[in-house]
Amino acid sequence: MRIDILTLFPELVESYLSESIVGRAREKGIFEALSHNIRDYTEDKHRRVDDTPYSERQGMLMQAEPIFRCHQAVKGSRDVHTVFVTPAGKPFTQKRAVELSKGKDIIIICGHYEGVDERVIEEIADEEISLGDFVLTGGELPALCITDAVVRMLDGVLSRPDCYMDESHYSGLLEYPQYTRPEIWHNKRVPEILLSGHHQNIEKWRHEQSLIKTAQKRPDMLKKENLNEEDIAIIRKVLPDFYV
Repeated sequence: MRIDILTLFPELVESYLSESIVGRAREKGIFEALSHNIRDYTEDKHRRVDDTPYSERQGMLMQAEPIFRCHQAVKGSRDVHTVFVTPAGKPFTQKRAVELSKGKDIIIICGHYEGVDERVIEEIADEEISLGDFVLTGGELPALCITDAVVRMLDGVLSRPDCYMDESHYSGLLEYPQYTRPEIWHNKRVPEILLSGHHQNIEKWRHEQSLIKTAQKRPDMLKKENLNEEDIAIIRKVLPDFYV
């Protein structure tokens, strides 16, 4: 897979893509990631890529042409999926990360200033994605979050598939609590079940804890069609009126 990020700050993008698990996967050639400076595609001698909006709103807006020229140069003849990161997009989910990891090469466009001329988004974006109901100064952080979430789904990035299959959101539930040494910390003991070595009981405990944690923190994630009667009984210990 190849991921291209169109940005005004390629150095910022490169610094993250070169570190940790993502950096090692990139170095091994599991995926390819390139950052492209949109300023390189402006015809303005001062390398300007912004101008005032046609409204009374203050601030500057990124122009359509430099973004379009950059996108066309990067895309070439390839069949790619183009993402524009914006608070107005659809919320990004683990399910979408998995889908993108199995799809085409991706181009991610990072806006800045007060936003981007709407016409270029209409022209080249296949999808608009949001990380949540908040506004950042630029699209670089969301682009990197999307890249990280997608890349870690690729074969060979993590040591085993269960490294992500057990995680929050992948199965539709939050991840169960986890513990490491020491066995006792601040008078708090690791649950005895985890010390038993009984794998079947441990798996059952983990599932129950995932249900309880999701009911406590994200009840909106609970879907009746994915639950059996035993699951519902566990949830009702936390949410007595669940599905009543």
